[in-house]
Amino acid sequence: MITIVLIAVAAGSASALMFASIISGALVSLLLLYLAPLPLMVAGLGWRPLAATIGGILAAIGLGAIFGLPYCIAFVITVALPAWWLGHLVLLGRLTGNEAASGNGAAPVAPDLEWYPIGRILLWIAGFATLTTVAVLLTLGGDGATITATLKRGLLRILSSRSGTPPTGQVEQVIDAVVVLAPTAAAIIFMMTLTLNLWLAAKITATSGRLQRPWPDLKSTELPPMTLAALSAAIAFCFVGGLLAMLAQTVSAALMMAYAFVGFAVLHTLTLSVKSRGFLLICTYVIVVMFSWPVLAMVVLGLADAIFGLRQRYLQSRPPPIPHPDVTP
Repeated sequence: MITIVLIAVAAGSASALMFASIISGALVSLLLLYLAPLPLMVAGLGWRPLAATIGGILAAIGLGAIFGLPYCIAFVITVALPAWWLGHLVLLGRLTGNEAASGNGAAPVAPDLEWYPIGRILLWIAGFATLTTVAVLLTLGGDGATITATLKRGLLRILSSRSGTPPTGQVEQVIDAVVVLAPTAAAIIFMMTLTLNLWLAAKITATSGRLQRPWPDLKSTELPPMTLAALSAAIAFCFVGGLLAMLAQTVSAALMMAYAFVGFAVLHTLTLSVKSRGFLLICTYVIVVMFSWPVLAMVVLGLADAIFGLRQRYLQSRPPPIPHPDVTP
């Protein structure tokens, strides 16, 4: 227990310092802010979610005492709560096999554990991305018009202070477009950073030998069937206008990013028989990171797999492996 408390204190302190670094205004502080959940996630995966809970509580109390209640609440919503809950889900499993010993004195049968599906964890990440984005938007106003006006005033003030002159008409048009896309962009950023933090935390704990579950087969990741219906409903609500449309845009962006991750899993599956598979995958990731917009192709690929079952069709069409001649049936 003492070890867990010490790990929790270290993880909470690191996470709080990374979160508070944004006050400095330095560019590197933005990277530290995005990686703030990582120490708590590592503690939760390597030393059970209790470590993440203790560390998150201590970090939130420290931030609240130094910087005030708003920082405490922001840390809990954007860092501590997702780190604890996602770590809990990763380690969540249930018995599916018979672990009782046989009656003739044979060795007991090893239990089969069914771990929490990766696709459902992606949905939880989308939920946290939506919650964080909505919480930020609601700090700007209580309705769509107020939020939009506040965002526009803030961007105009930033541009005016840097250039020394008020923005022209063309710049204002660009600002209007940025304001419209801001909820979508925020949800995508939160979705990507939370997913990256969880993957890094799992890799770190797996490398150190402390991950209490086997590494999952990520290329088989799939979302629950009802996700497609939820995405369709969210896209429909994007056209109603006002605050509801902003909320629908946030949900749509988060779910589409979830399907983008599924699209990468589909790509990993469909290229299993390609000789230059590694080079193809590396090029795909580089292009997506450099230009961003090609991620839409991954979204389409994920949606196509959900509708048409591309991976299932591909795996069924592959010939069965040829047994080695030295292997007897």
